[in-house]
Amino acid sequence: QVQLVESGGGLVQAGGSLRLSCAASGRPFSIYGQGWFRQAPGKEREFVASINWSGLSTNYADYAKDRFTISRDNAKTVYLQMNSLKPEDTAVYYCAAGIDYYGRSIAGYGYWGQGTQVTVSS
Repeated sequence: QVQLVESGGGLVQAGGSLRLSCAASGRPFSIYGQGWFRQAPGKEREFVASINWSGLSTNYADYAKDRFTISRDNAKTVYLQMNSLKPEDTAVYYCAAGIDYYGRSIAGYGYWGQGTQVTVSS
């Protein structure tokens, strides 16, 4: 079993930055890819970014590639650095893990955190 705990969300003004963290515990994590997704009120959960187990390969949603950076250290903590935040980035951000998967599909991830709220004021 794998447990994921997100932190780092909060309220920030437009143009500001936040760094989200996702701490993993449980089974050995070296084979897991991890991703970040977000869900705004009334909208479907959408892909933000993902990273493979080694940290050497990443994917980004188009809206995230110039402003967000995903990274990982010691194979158990994944970060999402978010810069130049916009009000439309307001959402609950979820961390996810999948065995040997780091794609864009929600279905590829078998483990999810509880989410952390990010609110960007205009």
